[in-house]
Amino acid sequence: MLKCMIIGSGPAGYTAAIYASRSGLAPVLYEGPLSGGQLTTTSDIENFPGYPDGTTGAQLMEDLRRQAERLGTEIRTGVVTRVEYGGAGEPHRVIFDDGQEQETLSLIIATGASAKYLGLDDEKKYAGMGVSACAVCDGFFYRKRVVAVVGGGDTACEEAHYLSKLARKVYLVVRRNVLRASQAMQQKVKEQENIEILWETQVQGLFGDNGVEGAHLVRGKGTDHEELFDVAIDGLFLAIGHHPNTEAFRGVELDEQGYIRVQHPTTATNIPGVFAAGDVADPLYRQAISAAGSGCHAALDAERYLSGLKG
Repeated sequence: MLKCMIIGSGPAGYTAAIYASRSGLAPVLYEGPLSGGQLTTTSDIENFPGYPDGTTGAQLMEDLRRQAERLGTEIRTGVVTRVEYGGAGEPHRVIFDDGQEQETLSLIIATGASAKYLGLDDEKKYAGMGVSACAVCDGFFYRKRVVAVVGGGDTACEEAHYLSKLARKVYLVVRRNVLRASQAMQQKVKEQENIEILWETQVQGLFGDNGVEGAHLVRGKGTDHEELFDVAIDGLFLAIGHHPNTEAFRGVELDEQGYIRVQHPTTATNIPGVFAAGDVADPLYRQAISAAGSGCHAALDAERYLSGLKG
């Protein structure tokens, strides 16, 4: 039986492993099919402390992985399908898709959240070449350029407003004829001169030889006044929501958006000995550095929980 199991190999999972290893918990980290998580698909990272010249998502994750292993973390591959939770001081049984089972006294969930995409083939084709789901992460690379943001809620408006401070022009592509964002957020967008809202418009595809150079759009799709047109852009930002990866952890309390609810300021969930870190419990920031910080907190919370059992 393990003292500490970590599910997820992004910044939160690896940082939790580093701290758990240093605390003598002999953690075992299970990574899924994508070692290093979604950040490995991000080409350039400029805002993670300790990399003055920037780095790539793949390199950052490799560095964190090596550090966790050097300090004693055992890394395994496996996809969790469900967890049978024990009570306070009792082990939790984790079941994997290959039928294997593993018991652990403490469990750190760091499975992240997946950005929702439109489902276009071009989104995959231009991944890391002009398609992004995080304006704060990638907006820096589009200074004085032209970008488009897809969505009509608070997140889309926030990202469009953020990008308007960097980009020369921002198109906000809205499927409906109204915004779903709060009135305050709508007002910010409408007051920004370099934001143009494209109402009743959807993205049909992207084009460009060495990256995104434009988007194929349709206005009034399915109506008598349907109109096809193109806009020249350098980047497309998806802001239609995120899906926290919590399917395997039924029984853990979730908030209204489906994120794991933790007992702030700790990372403890409603189940004793189970903790959550990173984007799976963070609908607000979704940054690598904040995920890493919460991974640290989760490991320290797990160590305190296990110490309490000994007492």
